[in-house]
Amino acid sequence: MADKQDLDAGFTGTPVEQPEGLAKAAQSAAGRVKRGAYAVTAGARDHPHTASALLLGIGIAAFGFGYLLGRSSAESSARSYWR
Repeated sequence: MADKQDLDAGFTGTPVEQPEGLAKAAQSAAGRVKRGAYAVTAGARDHPHTASALLLGIGIAAFGFGYLLGRSSAESSARSYWR
């Protein structure tokens, strides 16, 4: 018969054996991402105007950069096509 502790391990979410290797690295990285996301949301909650201005500025810069890349790509491909 199976031990009660072994049966409960699957339902509680805690493994009997601790993760090693890649599983341990993935678990550690996931924890760091969660802590980083919490820090960002806490900062945005404390300073909403700064966060919205920062997001708006990044969005405008990304749009401008994408526009310039697209425009330069379209110009260079049209010249090589016709000549």
